[in-house]
Amino acid sequence: MSKLTLPGDPPGGVRAVGVWSIGVAVYFVAVIFRTSLGVAGLDAADRFHVNASALSTFSILQLLVYAGMQIPVGLMVDRLGTKKVLALGAVLFTIGQLGFAFSPSYGTALASRALLGCGDAMTFISVLRLGTRWFPARRGPLVAQLAALVGMAGNLISTLVLARLLHSIGWTQAFAGSALAGVVVLVLTVLFLKDHPEGHEPEPSRHHGSAYVRRQIAEAWREPGTRLGMWVHFTTQFPAMVFLLLWGLPFLVEAEGLSRATAGELLTLVVLSNMVVGLVYGQIIARHHSARLPLALCTVAATALLWAVTLAYPGAHAPMWLLIVLCAVLGACGPASMIGFDFARPANPPERQGTASGITNMGGFIASMTTLLAIGVLLDATGDDYTVAFSAVFVLQAIGVGQILRLRGRAARRERERLVASRVETVHVPA
Repeated sequence: MSKLTLPGDPPGGVRAVGVWSIGVAVYFVAVIFRTSLGVAGLDAADRFHVNASALSTFSILQLLVYAGMQIPVGLMVDRLGTKKVLALGAVLFTIGQLGFAFSPSYGTALASRALLGCGDAMTFISVLRLGTRWFPARRGPLVAQLAALVGMAGNLISTLVLARLLHSIGWTQAFAGSALAGVVVLVLTVLFLKDHPEGHEPEPSRHHGSAYVRRQIAEAWREPGTRLGMWVHFTTQFPAMVFLLLWGLPFLVEAEGLSRATAGELLTLVVLSNMVVGLVYGQIIARHHSARLPLALCTVAATALLWAVTLAYPGAHAPMWLLIVLCAVLGACGPASMIGFDFARPANPPERQGTASGITNMGGFIASMTTLLAIGVLLDATGDDYTVAFSAVFVLQAIGVGQILRLRGRAARRERERLVASRVETVHVPA
């Protein structure tokens, strides 16, 4: 038996890439829809006649639904498989995007974003599960980072394409036209996606009902690696998510005095940096597993430092070079958040991967939702003082780092125990 292949590992190969690419395409479109409000925040405020707090409610509600759906989606993926969950997600986020295009009022627009968040919530966990079913375990970190990289390409489409469409053809045509992409990926999923390669079917679940649900959640949560993964995701993801999803463009335009075009270029830099850093982090972690936590903590430290320097910079506006460095560093937040899954994945058996990934994925979105609300409330309370409002970032980072340091020892010991046990089992498996 190969030293690099675990018993029962799927073979990977060209077909695996093809099937996985369909799942990633669904996630790609979901990210376009999720981040479309980030380039339309000021337009939405004018269209629905709302203030900063009400504007932040769009993204908060969307993330609240997303975060709340993570454990149910993880359970659904474990029970129903990837294809059914991805197809349902594509239906929901496409209807949500269409509804947002034609919403006549703030209330209906909120309902549309909630529906979009529900569909979006079904994509990433499904794609992670698809990767573990089609590729060898040793490829896990790189495959996960590549999926996240493609998702960031969706963010790039929002920033470069949807923003231009919004200001050239108008709100309704831009959002309704983008919804066609959801129809395309839904058709591809129904026709061509498969949950797993032949010969690698999971054992059918013999557990049903609420007892099964409680046991899946409790056993996944009991693993220190799952909890550590959630807090790594919590601490690393939200600074860039908040910036890209809603408050980056208003901050750069209203607080830093940039034009919309220049602000859009800086948002694009965040996305491009994310894509480059994602490839680097994936390669490093695949070769040096012990680099996971140092990479995550260094990303948090660098993000906090750059935000502190930017917000405290003397004068009316920070210089362009500093904003460029800030956006480049924010690009590392997404890849760093993926490290959370690299703690949860080895801590749980295959039949619990969806549930554990759902718990992990909740972390960053809970932090993002909390920060979006805090910034909106503080902007209204301080008369649009972005320095005070964005200081909320440091509070969430401090909470997350404290939890990471508390859990890292227990997670490392438990992971070593599982690794030793798996090696003992491998010795008894015939080559």
